[in-house]
Amino acid sequence: MCLAIPGRVVEVPDETNQLALIDVAGVRRTVNIALLDGGEEGPGALVGQWVLIHVGFALSKIDTQEALATLELLQEMGADYDQELRELRASVIE
Repeated sequence: MCLAIPGRVVEVPDETNQLALIDVAGVRRTVNIALLDGGEEGPGALVGQWVLIHVGFALSKIDTQEALATLELLQEMGADYDQELRELRASVIE
């Protein structure tokens, strides 16, 4: 099963290639943020915001309430959510 899961943008170390470090349930991975709009301030404005990620891309920004509610629902899925986190830990985007 492939899920879009919420993560929080920790930093944007590579604005040129639009790559951000995202924290998903304690797992930190580099994710492409090219599909998001950082506004006039640029990609760095995304730091601290919640996003939905899927296969290495941040698909959309979401608010904190939606992120926490989604995480709670995903955790209730048990094994499927655990599998998604295992796959995230094993993934690398360079």
